[in-house]
Amino acid sequence: MARDKNSRRLRVVRHIRVRKKVQGDGVRPRLCVFRSLRHIYAQVIDDTTGHTLASASSLESAAGKGTELAAKLSTSQSVGKLVAERAKEQGIKEVVFDRGGYKYHGRVKALAEGSREAGLVF
Repeated sequence: MARDKNSRRLRVVRHIRVRKKVQGDGVRPRLCVFRSLRHIYAQVIDDTTGHTLASASSLESAAGKGTELAAKLSTSQSVGKLVAERAKEQGIKEVVFDRGGYKYHGRVKALAEGSREAGLVF
């Protein structure tokens, strides 16, 4: 059988596999990451009610002006800090990290480290 070369479909399959193990609740909501070619988005989601508690993206980040890799990494880190600050305003200290089917590398890792620096525990 030929391997599917559609990268989006493969990422969705990986995301489904990750979501079987990662569930967010009221005590520890899920920090979900979506990464596009230009931007990165993060949401803190309570899966029991299906509500988004906090969110941030590189669209609203002040450092999101450049397109180089270093600029993308620093933007991802600032998005992680921003979503952590907004989650802490809601009284959230611990989350479950959902990498969204992406490798824990590069911009996803920078977002996770930025949110840890700002005080989220996972």
